[in-house]
Amino acid sequence: MKTRPKVEEWIGVASMVVLTLITLGNVLTRYFSDESFAWTEEISVFLIVVMTLAGAAGVAGRDGHIRIEYFYDRGSVERRRALRLVAATASALCFIVLAVLFGATLAGELRWNETSMGLGVPRWWFTVAIPPLCLAIALRAAWAGWLAWSSSVIPSEAKDPGDAKVEILRSAQDDSGVGDTPRA
Repeated sequence: MKTRPKVEEWIGVASMVVLTLITLGNVLTRYFSDESFAWTEEISVFLIVVMTLAGAAGVAGRDGHIRIEYFYDRGSVERRRALRLVAATASALCFIVLAVLFGATLAGELRWNETSMGLGVPRWWFTVAIPPLCLAIALRAAWAGWLAWSSSVIPSEAKDPGDAKVEILRSAQDDSGVGDTPRA
């Protein structure tokens, strides 16, 4: 089933489009004039960071971060839930720490009036977007953790959510003996 694109997907696509256009313009300028625009590197680095953080937010929202499949696939529903909860908690904490550190960087750039080398504009123009993006990823990961904590359904593994719920309920019944029908 197709879903509508999320905000972070639009941010990632927009960053990639602008990055492609800037790079194409720089390549054409170098080809025709043997000169390059130094300012394009600063904007390109910023767009790559934004694109990476937007992608991380999308993955956190889908509970798709890296996990060791050997342990995850061979585990019970409770082990899978616990591993999803640990992964979501670790992701949320990591991005909260990054938001705080980038917030400190932003405060330093504002305090010392740092300017960028290529454009000569205040550096905080590039840094100001990073702490909110890190917090958005932390919120997405926390939401995935909440879903792992409160639900027995594993959304990332379900092709059809109804089928996944039925399968998980069946496996829980098989483990507990509840709901078994007498065999004739």
